[in-house]
Amino acid sequence: MLSTLSKNGGMLAAFAIVTTALIALTYSGTEERIAYQQEKRLLAVLNEVVPENYHTNTLFEDCTAVSSELLGNREPHLVYRARIDGAPSALALETTAPDGYSGNIELVVGVDTSLTVLGVRVVDHKETPGLGDKIELAVSDWILSFNQKQFDTDKLSRWQVKKDGGDFDAFTGATITPRAVVEAVKNTLLFVQQNQSALFSQPNDCAPTDNEREQ
Repeated sequence: MLSTLSKNGGMLAAFAIVTTALIALTYSGTEERIAYQQEKRLLAVLNEVVPENYHTNTLFEDCTAVSSELLGNREPHLVYRARIDGAPSALALETTAPDGYSGNIELVVGVDTSLTVLGVRVVDHKETPGLGDKIELAVSDWILSFNQKQFDTDKLSRWQVKKDGGDFDAFTGATITPRAVVEAVKNTLLFVQQNQSALFSQPNDCAPTDNEREQ
């Protein structure tokens, strides 16, 4: 009987080891695919919020990491810098709306040096399908309402949903989500206004290494 128990115990141990190894391999492969898809999505978003005619540099190779409550929390956010022949022309900023209906809403905001919004895109959220997910361009064109909006601190009241006296539509049955996004974009533009020169002059945190250049 002891021999049988020992044999069964060994089989269970072997099964556990094999299962753990398979899970680890699956996770590793999945993690790489997720990272690749996230990078691919980011590149597409950067091109959407900062048009090609605003830069001659490679956007994803020119960025700086910053932390500010105006970007939603104190976590590092990347700011990608667009330049035309070396001269500053626009920024694409990662930012967070911390008060969405179902949690954080991650955004990228494109703005030129005159504080005109070039584009806004949502890159991650957990808002309710059919209601709050209208912040996605694939679901609704609402996010395009930011395009070409000029930011002016003398007119901050415009940077609200219409229900609160501002310029932006809300969604029927879902005011919290658009309100959170508008607030996040407004705060991001305030951050740019206060720090624009410094953002363009800070060290590059995205410069490719020599090995990456050779590949």
